[in-house]
Amino acid sequence: MLKALLKSRGGKVHGAELCAAIGSRARQPVFFAKLGVPDTIDGRFDLVVLHAWLVLERLRELGMKDVSQGVIDSLFASFDDSRRDLGVGDIGIGHRVKKMADAFYGRLSAYGAAADESALKDAILRNIYRGDQAHDSEAGILADYVHAARKKLRDSDLSSTVIDFGALPASTR
Repeated sequence: MLKALLKSRGGKVHGAELCAAIGSRARQPVFFAKLGVPDTIDGRFDLVVLHAWLVLERLRELGMKDVSQGVIDSLFASFDDSRRDLGVGDIGIGHRVKKMADAFYGRLSAYGAAADESALKDAILRNIYRGDQAHDSEAGILADYVHAARKKLRDSDLSSTVIDFGALPASTR
């Protein structure tokens, strides 16, 4: 019983640290300034989800369920905190967090179902750029970046809290 409790606590702590690394990477200016991701709450959310998907996918491959749950718990705690910082009260917070959860899991599903880079580009265009075809090139660059990050993460065991997503995306394809 004590071992299970300690393992669970370790997963929460490790998950929180990985969550911080995900957020740090998702806030890199290149995504907003060079790739046209809207610098809005929704745009930031979408980049966090995209990076979380990369990490959660690798954690699943490694069988690190407790850490994966820790990442998800930390992400949703930060979503809740950010909404509260924006002035969303207790009455409306549950509804908004449920909508975020639906969007989060929908995006994870869309990215996970993308069988190749073209399908991933389409999922990115649909979710991050809201289907705006004017961002087709940027969606392709972001898909290339995600493909390279997935390869880089395959070489990582994620037992440390340092996540190497590889190089940031270039702004031209």
